[in-house]
Amino acid sequence: MPFLVLDLEMTGPEPDWNEIIQVGAVLFDDNWIERGRYLTNVYPENEEAFSSSSEKIHNLSLADLEDAPMIYDVLPEMEEWIMEKLNIRKTQQTTDNTPYLRDVIICGQSVINDINFLKEAYRLEKLKWPYSRTLVDLHTLAYFSFRILKKNGKPVPQRLSLKDIAGHFGFERESEHHNALEDAILTAQCLKEVFKLADSLKLA
Repeated sequence: MPFLVLDLEMTGPEPDWNEIIQVGAVLFDDNWIERGRYLTNVYPENEEAFSSSSEKIHNLSLADLEDAPMIYDVLPEMEEWIMEKLNIRKTQQTTDNTPYLRDVIICGQSVINDINFLKEAYRLEKLKWPYSRTLVDLHTLAYFSFRILKKNGKPVPQRLSLKDIAGHFGFERESEHHNALEDAILTAQCLKEVFKLADSLKLA
């Protein structure tokens, strides 16, 4: 099952009002070998929902997004990118890529939020959700792993933000502003470290 480590930047926190303005992803095959990286800005259809508070986080203004594609172009483009990187060939010409992408697991930090935004975009564009219903959430895995470490007297971060989890493993963002691809890469690095922790644990 391939893994798509995803991060989105949005105009605000509400999927039914705010929109995706940047998509970043790192694609891995079944063995967690990287197959490609994806980054695109997205121009929001609902300009009124563009909040100044979110702009401070991602450092993207409407002017910066002026030449960006709309979400209805980005969604199928990303699907085709995934299939290309995984060497998946269509057996028939169709816009429904579910048969080819249903095993792709979306991963991320508090990933349900990103999935909710992505699913809302698919719903609004009347497109079929093509990906697996399984998800891998760094926040949940880190909570469980750090709980075990703490019980065994090991140091753990006080909080479970991406910055704090990454810092625990010796990683950090290159800039203060959020970038979807940079955060997707950071999330993937942390997931690999959490998996290493799991492999090293032994039950007495």
